[in-house]
Amino acid sequence: MFPTVEYASRLSHFDPKSDYHDFRGFFVLFWIALAIMVITAMLRNYKETGSPLVISQWGLFTQNIWELGPSDLIMTATTYLCLPLHKLYAGGGGIFRWNKGGIILQSLFQLAWLTLWVSWPFIWDWSWTAQVFFTMHTLVLFMKIHSYAFYMGHLSETRRRLQELDRPEGKSRGPVHHYPSSNGIKDDVRMASPTTLRTNSGELTTLREDLAVELTSPIGGITYPANFTYLNFTDFLFCPTLCYEIEYPRAESINAAELFYKTLAVFGCIFLLTITSEHFIIPVLAESNAQFHAASASHADRALILAETISRLLFPFMTSFLLVFLVIFEYVLNFFAEATRFADRRFYADWWNSCDWLAFSRAWNVPVHHFLQRHVYSASRGVRFSRAAATAFTFFVSALAHELLMGCITKKVRGYGFFAMMLQIPIVVVQRSRWVKGRTLLNNVLFWCSMILGLSMMCSLYVLV
Repeated sequence: MFPTVEYASRLSHFDPKSDYHDFRGFFVLFWIALAIMVITAMLRNYKETGSPLVISQWGLFTQNIWELGPSDLIMTATTYLCLPLHKLYAGGGGIFRWNKGGIILQSLFQLAWLTLWVSWPFIWDWSWTAQVFFTMHTLVLFMKIHSYAFYMGHLSETRRRLQELDRPEGKSRGPVHHYPSSNGIKDDVRMASPTTLRTNSGELTTLREDLAVELTSPIGGITYPANFTYLNFTDFLFCPTLCYEIEYPRAESINAAELFYKTLAVFGCIFLLTITSEHFIIPVLAESNAQFHAASASHADRALILAETISRLLFPFMTSFLLVFLVIFEYVLNFFAEATRFADRRFYADWWNSCDWLAFSRAWNVPVHHFLQRHVYSASRGVRFSRAAATAFTFFVSALAHELLMGCITKKVRGYGFFAMMLQIPIVVVQRSRWVKGRTLLNNVLFWCSMILGLSMMCSLYVLV
């Protein structure tokens, strides 16, 4: 028989209506393109200098390392002060009770802790590489101790209420306050009037059960205060999450080969970041900086130099952005997840399909999004902030952290990054208006254009202006 071809109603893989989502080959192509970039740079170096690799930044990675190491260890050790403080809140009465003076005392401790360690690298005038690493670790630990202290404070008050029900004079019989989950969503609260609770033994039993459930992990393996140990806090410090829970889902075992692969990938990405900045970013910035600050340069000349610098840095910064994303969210976090058997490894979503900055903020960095949603947005809503005000305040806190990191890199406080992040709020409002909302392709194109342009523009402004 003559061979036949089977035809059917099918869509191409890139069609928006297609159910095909496996594009791993493009991921492989990305790495091949980076390998070609490195080989090309090595050949050009060998031709011009006689050496395949000439990297002037290697010294920055070892500079201040002897100050950085001990300082980082001491900073991490001071986070354990949360435990004796919590013992004071949970065991003490009167002014040191969590819902009274405990929250104030903990907030003052966190403010002093953050001020000290953020100022530390500025005081000792470290290199920007050491300062950025130390500051990022400081912010991570700060979010961890805040989440631990406030959730444990909530649990101590819940346990106190449960114990009060066993006394005849127990009076705290209002509805159970459920702490926001790591995704910021509060569970439903059983609303019952105090009068009903006092007269109906069934309702009192229900309240007792609700309080007991609140003290138990969602998995059901540990109940507060059994989790109040130094080992539990140490485990939380190493787990790749910023939101404390009594217990986390765990993998059955540790894959040693996966740990080796992730470690190799981290150093590989750092090497590629170094090559990219050494050959495609630093020379452009050095040349533009000299031209921009030349005495003969007019305002028009400087505007042209700035525009040219931004255009020349578009692709190098896009490459650096993708490498930073991979090294942090795919390799570093997965390394710690594998080492601690942390099973929930959804550290990012499909942020590349974002249609506005609000969707990007939720998908790009899931651990930070969960922290901001739980401890900033939900906390703001708890003090009667409107949804819009709570969202704006959450962006404000995030913008301050990003501006701090830019200040560490450039040793300048300009506010460009802060302004750009706060500008995302009105942009989101426009993108979600009835004239633009629903235009998925257009919004995704606008997102990528603003992302690519924004990275290059921020760097050029901080360095040149």
